[in-house]
Amino acid sequence: MAPSSCFYMFIHFLFLYLWSHLIGAHNLSRSVKPLCLEDEMSALLQFKKRYKIANVSDEILARHKTLSWKNSQDCCSWDGIECNKNTGHVIVLDLGSSFLYGSIDNNSTIFQLAHLEKLNLGNNHFNYSRIPSRVGSLSRLTHLNLSASVFSGQVPSEIFKLTRLVYLNLCCNLSPYHRRLLLEMKAPGLRRLSQNLTSLEELHLGFVNMSSQVPNTLANLSSLRRLNIDECHLHGVFPSTIFHLQKLRYLSVAYSEALTGHLPDFNFSSTLEELQLIGTSFSGELPASIGNLPLLRYLDISSNNFSGSIPASFANLPLLRCLDISSNNFSGPIPASFANLSNLEYLDVGENPFTAQSISSLSWVWKIKKLASLNLWNINLYGKIPLSIGNLSQLVELYVVGNQISGTIPFQLMNLTRLIYLGLSINQLSGSIPFGLGNMTQLAGLDLAQNKFHGQIPSSIYRLQNLRVLRLFENNFSGTVELDNFLKLKQLIGLQLSFNRLSCRTSSTNVKLPQLLALGLASCNLSEFPAFLQNQESMNWMDLSDNNIRGEVPFWVNSMQYLNLSHNFLTGLDRYYPINPLYMYTMDLSHNMLKGPPPEAPLSIVSYIVSNNRLTGALPPWVCNLSSAVTLDLSSNNLTGELPNCLGNISGSLMILNLKGNNFHGSIPEVSMRGTQLTMIDLSDNHFQGNLPRSLANCKKLKFINVASNIIMDTFPSWLGSLPELHVLILRSNKFHGVIKRPKSSPTFLKLRILDLSINAFVGMLPAEFFQSWKAMKSEKGNFTYMQLNLEPSCFLAFTYYGYWDFSMTVIYKGLERYYPKILEVFTIIDLSSNLFKGDILGVIGDLKGLQGLNLSNNFFTGHIPPSLGNLTALESLDLSWNKLSGQIPQKLTELGFLSFLNVSYNNLTGPVPRGRQFDLFSNDSFEGNLGLCGEFIQRKCRDLGNASRQPSTHQEEHLASSIKLNWRIVLLGYGSGLVIGVIIGNAFISWKHVWFEGNARSRQRPSKRQPRKDRNSWSGKFLNFCRY
Repeated sequence: MAPSSCFYMFIHFLFLYLWSHLIGAHNLSRSVKPLCLEDEMSALLQFKKRYKIANVSDEILARHKTLSWKNSQDCCSWDGIECNKNTGHVIVLDLGSSFLYGSIDNNSTIFQLAHLEKLNLGNNHFNYSRIPSRVGSLSRLTHLNLSASVFSGQVPSEIFKLTRLVYLNLCCNLSPYHRRLLLEMKAPGLRRLSQNLTSLEELHLGFVNMSSQVPNTLANLSSLRRLNIDECHLHGVFPSTIFHLQKLRYLSVAYSEALTGHLPDFNFSSTLEELQLIGTSFSGELPASIGNLPLLRYLDISSNNFSGSIPASFANLPLLRCLDISSNNFSGPIPASFANLSNLEYLDVGENPFTAQSISSLSWVWKIKKLASLNLWNINLYGKIPLSIGNLSQLVELYVVGNQISGTIPFQLMNLTRLIYLGLSINQLSGSIPFGLGNMTQLAGLDLAQNKFHGQIPSSIYRLQNLRVLRLFENNFSGTVELDNFLKLKQLIGLQLSFNRLSCRTSSTNVKLPQLLALGLASCNLSEFPAFLQNQESMNWMDLSDNNIRGEVPFWVNSMQYLNLSHNFLTGLDRYYPINPLYMYTMDLSHNMLKGPPPEAPLSIVSYIVSNNRLTGALPPWVCNLSSAVTLDLSSNNLTGELPNCLGNISGSLMILNLKGNNFHGSIPEVSMRGTQLTMIDLSDNHFQGNLPRSLANCKKLKFINVASNIIMDTFPSWLGSLPELHVLILRSNKFHGVIKRPKSSPTFLKLRILDLSINAFVGMLPAEFFQSWKAMKSEKGNFTYMQLNLEPSCFLAFTYYGYWDFSMTVIYKGLERYYPKILEVFTIIDLSSNLFKGDILGVIGDLKGLQGLNLSNNFFTGHIPPSLGNLTALESLDLSWNKLSGQIPQKLTELGFLSFLNVSYNNLTGPVPRGRQFDLFSNDSFEGNLGLCGEFIQRKCRDLGNASRQPSTHQEEHLASSIKLNWRIVLLGYGSGLVIGVIIGNAFISWKHVWFEGNARSRQRPSKRQPRKDRNSWSGKFLNFCRY
């Protein structure tokens, strides 16, 4: 979640406060002006000569202070200088926000000013210099400000010797281009600071990389009034005693995700006015004693792990102006006691699992007259927007995003004439956009995306002259949109019309739109790149996917940070202008007709997606240089060759590696990087050989492994059972062999939900311990979300979207080969078919209550069908065909209310087929090949048996057994000799591929049109492809 507006409002006021605090003394009138000492004047003039005046500050109060420094004047009268009125020594040097650019070191003449008491060099640009250690020689310093001035390196320990300091500010020394932390204060720096600088009243260390715990000694700073340790990479438990510092008024501890803690009980004597704990891991419930903070004006605890209900004691905080509790785990209703917060200007309760309630039940909200910003993101609201919303006349920002709000936009909303940002996206709103929306002339941002609006886009929108961002994507808008009309919106920087039923066009090739930063015209019936895009010099985000654009990718796309041209008919890139911008984060050229080698990606790439094209050749060597890559998807092409060994060491940030559906061969490289983020690896449908790399066991975040349809010869990888997040393991159609042994360590495969070992050569009896530790499969509960990765990079435009990369797979389910372009987290199946397993079907399988699909067909299982399978209440598909099972079908199986596919054919089962529920719907095909079975809904009726035995004759049984035995001998012969042999087992299933979509899959997330290779991927009960050499 983006940093809260509340937080940045405080940062702005903080800088104004610090600036005024440090120069306040300088503005005091002096009755007698002391003369500046000549040596100190010389030192100041030499300091001035060392620096350029550059535009390195955007502060409103910034000015070129050193321009007034002239040799002909008394330096005590210079801007930013204050002298002792008795001695003439310079005691204050305030060069904050003075546009200084250059380096500084221990030779700087500034250190000749030995009587300095206040030094402010903040908000300049010292060009990544280290803080000079000689600053420790200025022993009289009481105030030191080196903030936001591009200092880097370790904070010198000499600063800890400045025992007179009451004010220290080292905050916000960031790289101007990457927002990277430049300053470090490694342990025990913070402890030494708090032990030595005991007079501190204000300590600002935000954005200093400490990577340490917060020492308890910080609570000994009894004079401390303000403490800022934002984004310092702190960890451990935050000492609760710091909250009880008697003089503490301002505390900000933000963006240290590894920092834990809880809020203590507060006393009435507390002086806290501002408390910010943004983006940490504080947890627990909010204490009712939070109402004992009568001076509290700002409270921001967003993006934590707080839980429980909101205490009603919030009503006792009459001065509260800003309240942000978003992105936590608060439950229950939003308390009506918030109505007592009459001074509230900013309220954000978004992203919490509150009890579902009607938006009209929040009637107290519409009575807070001073409210300027209201955020109700994703809090389980439903119902229609109340008409009383028009009472919030001071409202500037309104976000009611990600709920189930329905109905139309009420006319009363048009009364909010001060509104600048309106966000109603991801709801169920319908109807047309009110024409009166064009009267809200202050609107700078309008987000109505992902609703059910229909009709044409009203022309009144073109009257919103201050509009900067317009997001209307994923609705049902129709008609033709003349992009020329947006010429009228001179301030527009973001336009997103994707995934409606629109046809977008421009009437003139010479049209010039405003300089956009982001443009989304996906699924807009475009047949070519709009000509006006050539003049868009500022654009860095563009989505033209799902159109009918043909030909080459033009040269001007090389300036994009986000480029999505997927699902078109593009054939190549402009050969004279390769894509190589300095900062490109996402390149999605999938589902096109690109030929030749993969287009080169810049080193900055985060998501590289070129799947489903016609790319050829080997994996290019530059792939190994993509040190920032998170997603690499080159699947479903015609790439060949071996994978380079460096691929296993490509990036510690790599999470997705998808190379399925190519012609790679050779061994799979070992993963040599420790601490890898690898979450998903799909190498299926290639020609990989050898063993699975044992280094995969070091990838502790692996959730998905698919190596189906290769030539891997190995034993069962029980060593993967230690992976704590492994959810999907697919080894189908390889040369895995041997006995699956009892696990040496327990438990194993705790989170496994999908296991596919089919079409291999595993043998022997299955050990009961193999199933007993599968905790996830034993649960009927689960997460009904999809397995996916958010493609959003760490830095992005706030009004853009990057979508998700969905995990996908192909499995045999309900007798058919199915392609799943999206996988539910709760989906649970086991497929052990087409192996050489023998013995009884284990009753312990009945403990896997979450199982939806079980396929044990084409093995040598014997004995009876265990009645415990009737405990699998979620089971939808059960295939036990082509084994040697005997006895009757357990009556308990009729309790499987969700069972829609059953196949027990070609066994030695006897007796009547059970009646009732789902069993009355199954046809003869489910039971054929069992000569002793009879029933009302199958070919052999029980009354027709007469005196005939319900068991198959000895001759029939021997014939069936010998037939199967002969076929498996052929399999084993082929396996040993290296021949490709199809094994005829009998009349079974017709091989075909069924591509299945979830109803809510997005139109642009199409499955690959690439057909699987018939000699390796086709599923057939007649031809089992075991042996491939």
